[in-house]
Amino acid sequence: MESVSIPPMKLTEMRELLAKRDIQLTKSLGQNFLHDANQLERIAAAAELTATDKVLEIGPGLGPLTELLLKKAGQVLAVELDGRLVDFLQERYTAQLADETGPQLELHHDDALKFLQREPRDWRDWKLVANLPYSVASPILVELAAGSRAPKMIVVTLQLEVAQRLMAPTDDDHYGILTLLVQLDFQPRGWFKIPPGCFFPSPDVDSACVCLVRRATPLLTEEQREPFRRIVKKAFSQRRKMMLKLLKQDWPKEKLEAAFAELQISPMERAEKLSLEQFVALTEKLC
Repeated sequence: MESVSIPPMKLTEMRELLAKRDIQLTKSLGQNFLHDANQLERIAAAAELTATDKVLEIGPGLGPLTELLLKKAGQVLAVELDGRLVDFLQERYTAQLADETGPQLELHHDDALKFLQREPRDWRDWKLVANLPYSVASPILVELAAGSRAPKMIVVTLQLEVAQRLMAPTDDDHYGILTLLVQLDFQPRGWFKIPPGCFFPSPDVDSACVCLVRRATPLLTEEQREPFRRIVKKAFSQRRKMMLKLLKQDWPKEKLEAAFAELQISPMERAEKLSLEQFVALTEKLC
C-alpha cells in the first residue's frame, strides 16, 4: 500500500477539530500542542531522520509532529494517554496503521511512563522524538535514558527549566540529579528555545527542544548504575552541604575519605562542583 500524504495541520484546523469533537484540553496532562510549522521542521531536522529509522513518539496529541515523522522515518510508535485523541489519530492515520507491508504507525492508548516500565522492547535502534507532556517529562526521560535499552538519540520539546537541567555543565545553577542521571548515558548535542505562542493553548512557561546522543561506550557497568544513582541523589539531597558529610550517612567514613583523597576531591566540596566524570570515578571506588 502506498503511503498517503496528509497535509500539515494548521492552527485553525487544530482549533476546529477540538471544537468539533468537543475536546477540552487538560492542563494536568500537559496538553499544549505545538502547531508552528517552522518549529516542527526544526525538531524533525534535529533528529536527522532517514527512511530506516524507527521513532518513538510520546504524546502525539493531534499529530502535527507525527505527520513529519511518518514522512521522514520508516516506522513510528506513538503512545497517547487521552482516548479522545487516540480515536482521532486512528481515523486520521488509517492507512499508516493498516499498511499491508507492515504498519508504518503503531499507536498505543496508554500512560507513557507505565508503558515504558512494562514494555520489554529494546530501544537501542530507536530515536525518541516527541513534544513531551511537561508534567511527566523528567520521569519519562530518566526511565528511558537509563541502561542498555536506551534509544540512540533523544530529541524532545519540554519546559525550558527542564531543558536547562538536562544540558547543564558542571557548577551551573541548573546542574543536578537530572543532569547526571541522563548525561551518564547521553551527550548533549544542542538545544533551541520555542516561544509560547507556537503552542495551543500557549503555556505559562518557556519551552525548548533538546538533542541528546547516546554515548558510544558506557561509562559504568550495569551493576554500578544503582550505586551511581544513590551517590548522586544523596550528594544533591542538600545542595549547600558538603557532600562527604552527606555520603557518610550511607557509606563507611574510612572508605569515603580514602576515595576522596585518591581522586583529589576536597572533603569540603559540594556536589555541584563535581563533574560527571568525578561522580563516575567515585562510584567505581565505592562499589
